[in-house]
Amino acid sequence: MKTLYFECNMGAAGDMIMAALLELHENPADFLDRLNNAGIPGVSVTASPSVKHGITGTHVSVKINGKEEESHDHNHGHSHTHEDSHTHDEHEHKHEHSHNNLHSIEHRIGHLSVSAQVKKNAAGVYKLIAEAESHAHGAPVNQIHFHEVGEMDAIADIVGVCMLLEELAPDLIIASPVHVGSGQVKCAHGILPVPAPATAYILRDAPTYSGNIRGELCTPTGAAILKYFASSFGSTPIMKVSKIGYGMGKKDFEHANCIRAFIGETDDGADDEIIELICNLDDMTPEAIAFAQQILLDNGALDVWTTSIGMKKGRTGLLFNCMCRHDLKEKMLSLMFKHTATLGIRENISRRYTLTREFGEAQTKYGPVKLKIARGYGVTKSKPEYEDIAKIAKESDVSIQDVLKEIK
Repeated sequence: MKTLYFECNMGAAGDMIMAALLELHENPADFLDRLNNAGIPGVSVTASPSVKHGITGTHVSVKINGKEEESHDHNHGHSHTHEDSHTHDEHEHKHEHSHNNLHSIEHRIGHLSVSAQVKKNAAGVYKLIAEAESHAHGAPVNQIHFHEVGEMDAIADIVGVCMLLEELAPDLIIASPVHVGSGQVKCAHGILPVPAPATAYILRDAPTYSGNIRGELCTPTGAAILKYFASSFGSTPIMKVSKIGYGMGKKDFEHANCIRAFIGETDDGADDEIIELICNLDDMTPEAIAFAQQILLDNGALDVWTTSIGMKKGRTGLLFNCMCRHDLKEKMLSLMFKHTATLGIRENISRRYTLTREFGEAQTKYGPVKLKIARGYGVTKSKPEYEDIAKIAKESDVSIQDVLKEIK
């Protein structure tokens, strides 16, 4: 499986992500030419080598009408003397500019000379930013406005990333836990904590940490791109890396200010991080437990099972386990509290290794039987579907064993 992994040890910003992906591209000059001719008004995107702590990477510069917008997408950790490219009123700006809302941005993206998928993804990323700003400012999404000059800057970053991801075409995107920085940032309306409210809201379900670097490392644009495209956040998967891209930030820190993008091959399911939700039960009937199990399975749980345990005061009980993906955790928690008698649920995060799965068909004298085929790690397994076997056995008045012998 073609896998892309973002290492966010120094946070993430739109221009840094685009620069890292640009290093993975077969023809960066051709790509930049197409991006610059996509129809973003007044925008010019260039790339140049950048060295941080002896590491050479790429820095992307986005200019609007020949001038580079000094937003924190390009300069990590500085006090904001210009309006952020993602908010209407959070940062100062010395000049008067018009502003646009989400609808006008979607309209602008819709008229770019890019594919329909790029338009859809770019609008999706911007919607995450708008929703976060809406929450931070306590205003409806349609009342959130974006500074026009900064908007062009952010659109260039977002559209550029979406175009690169479409052309690199990874099957799976994973990101590391995100270093957001620490301390406070000076804005027009006072001192705000790091991460900024919009960034914190976007990353609310993703693993983040502050570290000891003072300053803002992750921007709303960077956070939204990771949140929109990454299927999970975790450690580096087991992969055969074919190429590494270094996207450099503008500011210098004690650590190399870059985001790394690794692209390569992983075995399907080789790094599938899942959640186990666990509780102890001793006051439910078997029928009620079976009902709860089925409800969880019907709502997307990967597996649900029980184990007999001994509890305090010599009571017997059951260990109730629900295995699910990260995005279904809250839903599973709600269902477990609703359909079991538990008052508390424990969480374990586990890494699961699986084989790739597909379906085939075996012909027997009784008729066709569907097979589940699994491959990986040098192993191939197949197993007939029970429902097909049972149906044939019943219709042909033979035993299940007779049908299995025909398959073998």
